Order: sequence, then structure tokens, then C-alpha cells
Amino acid sequence: MGSSEPKALVRLHGRSLLTRSLEAIISSGVASTIVVAAPEEFLMRVRSEIDELSAADSAIDSAASDIQITAVAGGRDRVESVQLALKHDSGSEVVLVHDAARALTPPEVFRRVVEAVRSGAEAVVPVLPMTDTVRRAENREVEPVEVLRGDLDRSSLRRVQTPQGFLATTLRRAHERYANDVAELGLLSAVATDDAGLVERLGVDVVAVDGDEEALKITYPLDLVLGEHIATLRDDAAAATRDDKSQRGEQR
Repeated sequence: MGSSEPKALVRLHGRSLLTRSLEAIISSGVASTIVVAAPEEFLMRVRSEIDELSAADSAIDSAASDIQITAVAGGRDRVESVQLALKHDSGSEVVLVHDAARALTPPEVFRRVVEAVRSGAEAVVPVLPMTDTVRRAENREVEPVEVLRGDLDRSSLRRVQTPQGFLATTLRRAHERYANDVAELGLLSAVATDDAGLVERLGVDVVAVDGDEEALKITYPLDLVLGEHIATLRDDAAAATRDDKSQRGEQR
């Protein structure tokens, strides 16, 4: 995205993706502990953002003040970062893995995922239907060009979002299995695109719940434009609500 800092520190309407992600998690009411895995060279910066959030009365109310937020040095890839974060978990029954790049994920999505896990699913992901036509690409041997082969049935395809939710015991078992496979078989981390994929390798069903269009992944400059627009609308609406409450309080 043309930035020298981690994506999580990129700002939307004045606040970083990290801060907005934490606000959404806190607002959802599902978390007692939050562990942020960050590049070691930016760890102090991340901790500063967490401190600023914790000090902001508008972001964290008294009901959320006992949430423990910790920042730890992440690993070389997503899998290793999750493994390191799990070491700082205080024995939670349910674990959510969230990508700060999806900073605009509404709190309702977090609640849907947790509710599904608590209802009996070992692994849950929020999803959206596939709307684009999807084709499989193959490389020609003679010419350096991609050739498209047939339509895939998009009715059975889903776009996967985060947070992904798991029984903590299942997620730990999946990561242990993966670590053993890497050590014994020399598998590359590239085969694990997300934690749901690791859990699926255990033979565990991954259950889908409804995602949200606003939970887009901020990846490209155009995503920033859309994200900025959504964040601005949300912030303006929140400010209007606060002003309305303030006026009502004064009238009383």
C-alpha cells in the first residue's frame, strides 16, 4: 500500500486500523483478553496506541475497563504470530483470530461467531456469497500467458472474513499438528492460508455464519478510499449521537 509502517497502523479518518479493530472487539462485548501480535520493531508504537485507546473514555466505558489488552512480538508469518499470541492466552474457552486489516468489521459479526462456537461448533468463520464470475487460470507451457478454463460454480463458493472463532483446545491442537507436520515433512507455511484451514486438516467441520460487506480487507489503495468513507460516516453518526445525548442531559 506504499506505506513504510505495518498496515495495522495505517489510519482511516484519523484513527489506525488497529485502534478501530480494538474498538469493534471491545464494543462487541465478547472479549475478556485481547492479544495483539505486531512486528517487533513497531511494538512500542502499538503499545502506545493501546494506551491511548485505554485512556479514551469515549472508546472504552466502565463495563469494558477490565479487558486485558496485551501487545506481543509477532512471528515471521500469520501462523507463527497466532502461535505466539496463544502463549499469552489466559485459558479462554473460545479464541477469535482477527485481521486488523478488517478494521471496519461490525461488532455484530464478532457476536455471531462467538454465539455459533458456544452453540457447539468447533470452528466458525463469517462469510459472504461470491458475486463475481470465477474461472481457473492455467499457464501455457509454450507462451508466458494465462489461459482460463471454465466457470466455477459460484453458488457453492464463499468469501471468507474474520474474526474466525474456535474452541481454544481445537485451535491449539491444529497448530500443534501443523508444527509437527512442518518439522517432520518440511511443509511450507504457504499451505496454511488461515487458521480455519489448519483446523480443517484435523477433520473438523468449519461452520459458516453471515459476514458483512463493511468488513472489507484493507489491502489496496482503493480499499483505503472506501474504508475512509465508511469510517467517516460512522464517526459522524457517533458524534451526532453523543451530541444528542448531551443535549438531552442538559434539558433534564
